Amino acid sequence: MIGLAACTQSLPEPNAKPESKSAEPQPTVSTNATPHKHTNRLAREKSPYLLQHQHNPVDWFAWGEEAFAKARQENKPIFLSIGYSTCHWCHVMERESFEDEKVAAYLNGHFVSIKVDREERPDVDKIYMSAVQAMGTGGGVRQPRLHGGWPRLAGHRYY
Repeated sequence: MIGLAACTQSLPEPNAKPESKSAEPQPTVSTNATPHKHTNRLAREKSPYLLQHQHNPVDWFAWGEEAFAKARQENKPIFLSIGYSTCHWCHVMERESFEDEKVAAYLNGHFVSIKVDREERPDVDKIYMSAVQAMGTGGGVRQPRLHGGWPRLAGHRYY
């Protein structure tokens, strides 16, 4: 289990309704978009990177006390995924792993999965990157000692 101080960033209430600023009727938008099979907590976030993963079958949490409380309550380890919106390998991992129902079922059953945008939370990224480098396992694209798998060497790190 990862034991870290919780983020002070609060999540919006899931049922909160935005206040209407005018009494004028709003135009209706017609869409033929197919509804998504899955929507997770990341749909409440503002980060473009986190929003990219809002329809993954993985039960993602953003970094914060809600995730840590669930991990403590269920006595599960944390699966921590740190990436950013323009990372090529982050998109590859999403396509090949996080959109896969079997991978998601395993992660959901055995871990509390936390997704972190390294551009939004460089403090969290720095802590884990420093630990990986201190262990001598490399980390990041420009590290000469690359032990531990391709996701980390492409800028997307899993702990």
